[in-house]
Amino acid sequence: MTTESLSSGAAAGRPLRAGVIGLGWAGQQHMEAYATLPGVELVAIAGMEDEPRAALGEKYGVERRYADWKDLVADGDLDVVSVAVPTFLHAPITVGALDAGIHVLSEKPIARTAAEAQTMVDAAHRSGRVLEVAFNHRRRGDIEALKAAIDAGQIGRPYHARATWLRRAGIPALGSWFTNREMAGGGPLIDIGVHVLDYALHLFGEPQVVAVSAVTHSELGVRGRGGSSSDKQLVGSAYEVEDLASVLLRLEGGGSIVLETSWAAYRPAGDEFGITLYGTEGGADLRVVDYAPAGELTIFTGDGEETADVRVAADAGRGHLAVVETFLEHVADEANWSRWDGSLALDRARVIDAAYASAAQGAEVRLQPATVGTADSSTTDTADTSVATKGA
Repeated sequence: MTTESLSSGAAAGRPLRAGVIGLGWAGQQHMEAYATLPGVELVAIAGMEDEPRAALGEKYGVERRYADWKDLVADGDLDVVSVAVPTFLHAPITVGALDAGIHVLSEKPIARTAAEAQTMVDAAHRSGRVLEVAFNHRRRGDIEALKAAIDAGQIGRPYHARATWLRRAGIPALGSWFTNREMAGGGPLIDIGVHVLDYALHLFGEPQVVAVSAVTHSELGVRGRGGSSSDKQLVGSAYEVEDLASVLLRLEGGGSIVLETSWAAYRPAGDEFGITLYGTEGGADLRVVDYAPAGELTIFTGDGEETADVRVAADAGRGHLAVVETFLEHVADEANWSRWDGSLALDRARVIDAAYASAAQGAEVRLQPATVGTADSSTTDTADTSVATKGA
């Protein structure tokens, strides 16, 4: 991507002007990307914490620093903004920025519910601006290498997978907004499980999820196990969410995915995520332990007892840098802005909603055929039958 290709989408050929709302780890990934990539200039940041705001402003040479995101949006003169704040703030900030004519890149999950996500997609349509969500794990080098192997036909047609992200003691912070259902929308399923859901469906070629059967468990966090309470994001909440979820997804065409995710469980120490895929001509296994830059990826092929398994070396990938770069490319392509309206992330939210509804009902939940990106597909809450209906 060249400076010229990005600048072509901005007025008078100038670099795109970017802002970042949120000063934590995710927000800093966006700041670094805007500061690194050509054709864009980081000109504004917003966040409530005084010291980090000052330090990051100095680090990136940003003079416009705001405690309130509304002031950043109201001051205008921005082309793009990244939203990297707690989940309950995604929808109001994104809608406010889009309605102000600013293109938005939000952190995952898109929102607490599909109903909130729909308001964001509707705002993208109303404003005619780009809305995207940062699914940075699909931009890992090992996920991209596995996707390339699948697209090349090395495992045939994938028909089943087990996709996981498991932690032994990884509750983000006991008593924080993460463990408050109203603020977070749920526990590990919506937090890290949405990454697993995204890369699994991406690897399968984006089939429609037609039914969901899920169970959730809250056994350790409610007893103060599996996390710390020394986090600056404490809100004094009780532990109100699950610490483990297991979900069976039935896919259009007969495929299936088992998704399992935990913040806390008695299992080997550390953090592990990955996917095991079964295909008609082969299989694949990817395991990433403790956020290794590149995981162990093996492609299984052969005929009967004859094996031809291959260990695939993958690079580290570019993560958030690639996500932001692609977002800027889409912003520069004005003729196709309507293609990038947040609908894919809305689909993910509908599946998460259905999973929580299934766990609450103790029954399979079927998803209505998706008509994403329109007001007609609006939903109300996790258990709303306009999102999903109980299976027979």
